[in-house]
Parts: sequence; structure tokens; C-alpha cells
Amino acid sequence: MAEFVRFEAEPEGTTGIDVIRLERPPMNALNRQVQEELRAAAHQATDSDARAVVVYGGEKVFAAGADIKEMADMSYPDMVVRAGALSSAFDAVARVPKPVIAAISGYALGGGCELALACDFRIIAEDAKLGQPEIKLGVIPGAGGTQRLARLVGPARAKDIIFTGRFVASDEALAIGLVDRVVPAGEVYTAAIEYAKQFAEGPAQALRAAKNAIDAGLGMDLASGLGLESQLFAGLFATEDRRIGMEAFVAKQPPKFIGR
Repeated sequence: MAEFVRFEAEPEGTTGIDVIRLERPPMNALNRQVQEELRAAAHQATDSDARAVVVYGGEKVFAAGADIKEMADMSYPDMVVRAGALSSAFDAVARVPKPVIAAISGYALGGGCELALACDFRIIAEDAKLGQPEIKLGVIPGAGGTQRLARLVGPARAKDIIFTGRFVASDEALAIGLVDRVVPAGEVYTAAIEYAKQFAEGPAQALRAAKNAIDAGLGMDLASGLGLESQLFAGLFATEDRRIGMEAFVAKQPPKFIGR
């Protein structure tokens, strides 16, 4: 059983929504064990029948970064092995084939910010802060920060945040597109669940295809991306949900998708 990352399959009141909880007090520091438990939780979320996932660090903090005490004595050969594993653990979250929402309270710094960036949406408390302060330790973000942040907010803003290592308050994060919604402190988890509910009864295969088309397409030229989109679009005509959705539209009734 995992010690620091808990996977909750559709907890009470969240039909169609799974929750991944970080539980390593006081700051949810992302050591090697948390990294591997997070990877395992992402695989559970991938295999689950739920159609959306919320990643939550608790009321006080999302995750304040990597466990620096664990890293301080690592050599270059040590980190060559560790860096790839850390990045791939967060990539496992990014590859969950359904909408993933980060519910952020307190701080999402360093690896915590990178974990939030691996999610599809970010809902943040109004008093929370994000940042990539690795530069102040003499290193750079190593689990997707330089890549996902630049794609999300643009290279100039990403360089400002990474080069300075400064913290980004919720109002600025919303203005630059780093987060998607700001809510009062104490309401982050509820707001994330409410946001996820719009996907909980949605067409699972179409959601999977849309996420795949967008994420994979970002790494392609336009012609290749359009080709991928056409292939995925056509493939959905083999699903039950496509039939249900179109028949409901013609009948002027709300669709009742079954996820197949």
C-alpha cells in the first residue's frame, strides 16, 4: 500500500471522478518514494473507468518541490538515473487519457509546479503561489518545467519565471494563463470536483481522442497534426458514444454516454 500518495477511486460524492492525494506532511516534498507512488497512482487512474481525475495536495500545500535533502549529496551519475525517472513519473500523470485537474492550495513550487503543469487544468486558491525556484539552488527545473511552462505561457514569460526563481501569485498566474481558475482559500478541492463533474458523464473515448490530438499535435508540424486529428476523428465513428451522441442530437435530447 502506498504511504504518501493515495489513489481514491470515485470517492463518495464524486461519481465518475478519481482523486490522487499527496500526503507527505508538512510540505509534500517529492522524494523518490513519492515519485514512484505518483507513477503508480497515474497508472491506476489510467486503468480506472472514471472519466476525470483530480490531483490534490491538501488544504495547506499542493507540493513545495523536490526533497532537497535527498538530492544534496547526489553525484552526476546518480542524477542521470534519477532525473529521467522523475520526469517520466510526471509524464505518467500527463499521459492519463482523461481530463486531469490540479487543485492547488498554499504552494506549488519546483517539482510541485511541474506536477501541476503535467495536469490539463489548474485551479488555485487566491492566496496560493506557484514558481520554479530551482535557479536559486544552482540548477534548472528537471521534470518538465522548462518545456511545459514555455508551451503554456510562452517562452519569454517562462524565462522570466525560471531565470528569476520568483513566486507567481494567483492573480498574475491567472492573467498569464498559468492557471485556469482562482477560488477562495478552502474551496479549492470542492471547485476542482465541481469542474471535473462536467467530464464525469462525458464521452470517454472522445475525451481521450481530444487530449491525444492536442498533446501529440503540439509536437508535430501542422500537416502531421491535422492528419492525426483526422485519424482520431474517424476512429470515433466506431464508438457507441458517437452513436448515442448523434441520435440524442437528432432527437433533441441530452445524450447519456456510456464511455464506450
